[in-house]
Amino acid sequence: MIDRELKRSLGHMIKGVQVVGAHHDGVSRLYTSHWVSQIAFDEPILMASVSPKHDTYPLMIESGVFSVSILAADQIMAGQYFSYPGRKFRYVADDLVAHDDEGLPYVPDSIAYLRCEIFNRTPASGPIDHDLFFATVTTVREGRLEAPPLLYSARHGWRVTGDNAREKGVSIRDQLLERVAQLDPETEHSTVEIAGTENTNTENTNTENTNTE
Repeated sequence: MIDRELKRSLGHMIKGVQVVGAHHDGVSRLYTSHWVSQIAFDEPILMASVSPKHDTYPLMIESGVFSVSILAADQIMAGQYFSYPGRKFRYVADDLVAHDDEGLPYVPDSIAYLRCEIFNRTPASGPIDHDLFFATVTTVREGRLEAPPLLYSARHGWRVTGDNAREKGVSIRDQLLERVAQLDPETEHSTVEIAGTENTNTENTNTENTNTE
């Protein structure tokens, strides 16, 4: 069990919201997640953390494929609907689900839809209660790319992507380089090196409960 104080801090880790879907043998299931991440620069590799308790889980295992729908901020109904097992709402929102040519379910009108083929899985064990699915994105369908993404954190709930954190026309990198330029050459070697043109790793690309997984 996570300590209460630690849980309060972890609750501030806000992330984008996705809906993960799978299909096998005539059955389709989806769940809301914010535990899907891009984990490589050079290859389109995603990792999805999935609870074996989800009814989507066995379909992912059997089919070896899953979809990821990146939700826009105005799709909170889809995010909330798929945060619970479909039986809770008696599957009343069929309009929130579409299927591709293979029958793979996804959320229509989302920012983008990704088809992912699983190439590895790390089963849950010990204190880890979720499986980690590693998958290659094989298909992307762009949707409303200009729409702001839907965000979620346990502490703040559902949120909309807001204003830029950096003032327009201001280069934080240049400010850091100015500090470097002011250093005494004799002590400069002991400072932390600033990577030349490498971008900070902030690339962004869960819930049958807003465990949001």
